[in-house]
Amino acid sequence: MRVLTKSRFKLGLECLNKLFYTRKTEYANQKLEDTFLQALAQGGFQVEELARMHYPNGVLIEGNDWDYNGLAEKTKALLLQENIIIFEAAFLIDNLFIRTDILVKKGSKIQLIEVKAKSFNPSDEYNFIGKRGGMVTSWKPYLFDIAFQKHVMQLCNPEWSITSSLMMANKEETASIDGLNQLFRISKQANNRTGVVKLESDISKLGTSVLGMVNISPIIEDIIADNHKYHENMGFIESINLLKGAYEEDRYFNWPTSYRACKACEFKTSSVEEQEGKLSGFKTCFKKQHQWTDSDFETPNIFDIWDFRRGEQLFSEGVIFKRDLTPDVIGYKEEAGKLSRTERQWIQIEKDLNNDDTSYVDVEGLRQEMSTWVYPLHFIDFETSTVALPFNKGRRPYEQIAFQFSHHIYSEDGSITHAPEYINDQAGVFPNFDFIRQLKKGLEAEKGTIFRFATHENSILNAIYEQLLDSDEDDRTELIEFIQTISHSKRESPVKWKGERDMVDLCEVIKMFYYNPHTKGSNSIKMILPAILKSSEFLKKKYAQPIRNIGVSSNNFESNHIWLKMELGEVINPYKLLPKVFEDWTEEQIEQSLSEIEDIADGGAALTAYGKLQYVDMTKQEREQLTNALLKYCELDTLAMVMIFEHFKEDLVR
Repeated sequence: MRVLTKSRFKLGLECLNKLFYTRKTEYANQKLEDTFLQALAQGGFQVEELARMHYPNGVLIEGNDWDYNGLAEKTKALLLQENIIIFEAAFLIDNLFIRTDILVKKGSKIQLIEVKAKSFNPSDEYNFIGKRGGMVTSWKPYLFDIAFQKHVMQLCNPEWSITSSLMMANKEETASIDGLNQLFRISKQANNRTGVVKLESDISKLGTSVLGMVNISPIIEDIIADNHKYHENMGFIESINLLKGAYEEDRYFNWPTSYRACKACEFKTSSVEEQEGKLSGFKTCFKKQHQWTDSDFETPNIFDIWDFRRGEQLFSEGVIFKRDLTPDVIGYKEEAGKLSRTERQWIQIEKDLNNDDTSYVDVEGLRQEMSTWVYPLHFIDFETSTVALPFNKGRRPYEQIAFQFSHHIYSEDGSITHAPEYINDQAGVFPNFDFIRQLKKGLEAEKGTIFRFATHENSILNAIYEQLLDSDEDDRTELIEFIQTISHSKRESPVKWKGERDMVDLCEVIKMFYYNPHTKGSNSIKMILPAILKSSEFLKKKYAQPIRNIGVSSNNFESNHIWLKMELGEVINPYKLLPKVFEDWTEEQIEQSLSEIEDIADGGAALTAYGKLQYVDMTKQEREQLTNALLKYCELDTLAMVMIFEHFKEDLVR
């Protein structure tokens, strides 16, 4: 039976062609779902279990996910009762199938409750619908999902009066007890399903709930009435019928390609997957709709141009290949003293068209920037998490958790020291204040310029600053003053500061003065590192030797460890040589599978591993192995920053 489920409905709304590719093993899929992985990263299992505790008499419908008829029949039997609460109620009609998180039945009055591991601010009237009346983009898939659920329920039971609600973490509430998030443990069962062990069943013992309910019935009614559309010129019921028909018939829909959707398409193949014979949905679409040949796929196109804000417009006009671009077409403008966004784009375009893999560098601009840096240089990387249910009493949902940092020091004589690092791998501990104490100890002993990569570290320091303001820590004044010396305030902060050692963003330095074609337009440190290793003879020579021979210390690798290894004449990305932090998943697969989580950036692997340390019962040996993997992962992040600096110093501005 090929039924349109709510997950397939959401997928089809992104692009109807995806329904043809999904769940076909012959097609590569970069977002293969793993409920255990996502539960660890998002904490969704905790929110769901806490939500159910609000309804202690609820009945859970259990059974195999694919047994649509069986699940629906169990639900029908329970719904014969006048009043009942059901978890995972199932409805099947005309090859449409949904399961609801929580259903509350009182006669013919039904409350449909969707539980989300997201947060909302009850004081914000624009959570879902913006000031101009349009739906907030990040909420669009979820709201249409709920509308789909209501539609199917109403088809099954036309006499029902259904209200729709969202239950989520309330950012204005604080936890009443310590260890709230530790009351829900997670396990991976033999059938690969996610299981939860609940350590408390009486919600009254949890104090004030950090979850809140929002009635979204007016929005759902507007969706069904076509006042909000997912796709222009396509009504809600029309979209359901189109998606259902295409999926039932296992038919390629020929939905038009688009810049945004195709750029992010998960049905693409890596070079390894192509060698293994996997098919690419992306290629199938472009062969069918644009008559691309194999050579067209080798021709530079606009999808990988960095921060290309004109991409959607140009694609709609039929401009797909870089050869059809001109400076005027991309809106080329120069900026004094640094590369503008469009200058950088044009450099990327020209180098791709000319098959030029040499780096661009503004030598004078970079030299001038580097002349302001003071030795010893400090390179810092944070690993962080946010959790829906707070660690401690008085904490709010989704407060930032800083659980790890790495710190490398580059001295003027060229020696490189891996300074004392920090990690908290203990479950249920709020680590932020100890984290900042250890960072203070490591940075205040020696002066010198401090580096971060991108904006994350500054954002975290601002978050800890605010947490300290509300704390009663004995040393909070000293810690606040320290934070203000190495960071700058957020734009919306009522207190403004810019520290005398405000961290230098190495990513911004790259954007302003340097472009390496091997990055393919990416500014992720995971792409920058292998790119500079390919380009730098200095780094190749140095890091092909054991670390004991090159003046580099390490807290986590043996003295005979070699960072740079080759395979068939190509540099192996050092990140690919690290131990996996999550079973059989590579770091790249984790990042792809969790890409919908907001603000995950490059931290998916570490965030997931930290979730495992927090919520999964492990042996001491398993915990140590995972902790060691995290330490190695973070150490490479800061060593990569050192290598970028060495590339600048030894190869570019000498």
